[in-house]
Amino acid sequence: MPIEENQKERSRKQQEEEPFSWKKEIISWIQIIVAAVVIALVLNNFVIANSRVPTGSMENTIMSKSRVIGSRLSYINSDPQRGDVVIFHFPDDPTGKIYYVKRVIGLPGETVDIVDGKVYINGSDTPLDEPYILEPMEEPIMDEPYGHYTVPEGCYFMMGDNRNNSQDARFWKNKYVAKDRIIAKVLFSYYPRIGKIE
Repeated sequence: MPIEENQKERSRKQQEEEPFSWKKEIISWIQIIVAAVVIALVLNNFVIANSRVPTGSMENTIMSKSRVIGSRLSYINSDPQRGDVVIFHFPDDPTGKIYYVKRVIGLPGETVDIVDGKVYINGSDTPLDEPYILEPMEEPIMDEPYGHYTVPEGCYFMMGDNRNNSQDARFWKNKYVAKDRIIAKVLFSYYPRIGKIE
């Protein structure tokens, strides 16, 4: 025990003898800040995706002006599933800078028919069960039929949960989203309220 006390005493005396150095203090803070920035960049570019949903197109699942977090790792070894809410590059934007958040409805190779406000997959007689929809879909004012879509291999057909107020695949020039354009699976919203997204 006396040896430990002597070591502690020497250590305390050394600390007292070392004068305060602004240079060392600043370098220490710079190292901490740089490390924090590197960790944030790695997380944001390879692990998570942070996105803002500016409209009500996904209500009531995601409210207007909400912020959401998605996992960039979700689809490394698996494919998106019907019902997943995903962040992706808007297919009509050649710059690739516009991100959309929608729900996966049609999978690769499937047909999607929208009849009387309901969604049918692969010619099924039973409409898709969609408990997340805000309200029944209204028929659009168009000259063309409401919708028959054949999803190409490697692509997905996306729709918003607020079908009457969603600029989704029904209205895009490029109607399908390739898997490599999907950035992340949305896990939860954190602003203005915290909640899991399903």
